[in-house]
This record gives sequence, structure tokens and C-alpha cells, in this order.
Amino acid sequence: MSVFDEYFVVPCERKEVKDFIEKWHYSHSINGVRTRYCFKLTHNNDLVGAIIYAGFGMANVWKKYGECESDVIELRRLCCIDDTPKNTESFFIAKTLKWLKHNTEIKTVISYADEFHGHSGIIYRASNFTYLGKTQPSRMIYWNGKYWHDKTVRTRYNGKLKPYAQKIKDALERGEAKHVDSCFKHIYRYDLRKV
Repeated sequence: MSVFDEYFVVPCERKEVKDFIEKWHYSHSINGVRTRYCFKLTHNNDLVGAIIYAGFGMANVWKKYGECESDVIELRRLCCIDDTPKNTESFFIAKTLKWLKHNTEIKTVISYADEFHGHSGIIYRASNFTYLGKTQPSRMIYWNGKYWHDKTVRTRYNGKLKPYAQKIKDALERGEAKHVDSCFKHIYRYDLRKV
């Protein structure tokens, strides 16, 4: 009997994991995440983990990894409660990758481990992702106890900033928020099918 026999991975709606991710993920946010697939991990009917696969945060990055945008997806959020067995994250990732392989035409999954938050990608190595190297360092905005990517105040939807982005931009202009230099991110790749 496996320790994970009573753990279940289930596709779900974004709204089912939003509050959980905002509590347990280091970003405490899913703003700007163009969700394509969500999964929840349950144990004794309790939510203990969540994953979101989505479009890339930066426009046209998919071109580095696939022939068309629908071929590639990014693992954008992964988090579990602290009190889970060893290897829970790799078990969770493996189940979601298997689901994507059998239920979509996606060819490649990309994920980033953020050195700024102390992540090197050990979990991706344990999940048989291939290490591709590092991104260039970027800038972050620190405001209201959270870090936001600098693109937050530059990306417009239908010609204007989203309300939270406008608040951050206003806070920068008032001197209540500040730019900080960020570290690089580690890049990982998993091919669901031969490319």
C-alpha cells in the first residue's frame, strides 16, 4: 500500500483553488495567470494541493519551445499544505502530466523555479523535467507586502491596466511602492510527446 493511495488528483475550476493558492503559494496571487487547466489534490476530502497550467506570463516566449502556442503550456502555480508526505509534489505533478498527455494535444510543459524566492527546481528534477538553464534577471515591484513582476504595470488589456495594476502604478508614482532587482529563474522542460 502506498502512502498516496488516499490522495486524489482531480481536474477542477480555477475558482475551486484560487483561495488555496493565494494562501499557500509564495506569490499569494493568481492575478495575470491565463489559466488553461487546474488540478486539486485532496486527502480525506480536504484540499491539500493545487496546480495551475496556463499560458506564458511573457508574450511570445512559447516560440522558444514549440511550433504553435497551443503546443506549449507553463506550469504556473504549484503548492501544497506543509503537512503532506515526502514526495507529494512529484506525485501530484506526475498525475497531472499523465492527465495532460491523455486528454490534450499539448506537447511541452515549461516551468520556472524562482531563485528570488529560494527555489532551485529540485521538485522538477525529481519529476524528470530537463534543466534548460537560467533566465536573465528581472525587476520586481515591492508593494503592500508583496512582490509583483515589473510587467504588471506595463501590460494592458483592452487598452488599459487591470484595477490592481493601476493601484500598483499609482503606488509607485506616490513612492509607496518601489522597484527591486530580482534574481534569475531556473528553466525546466517536460515533453509530453515527441517534438
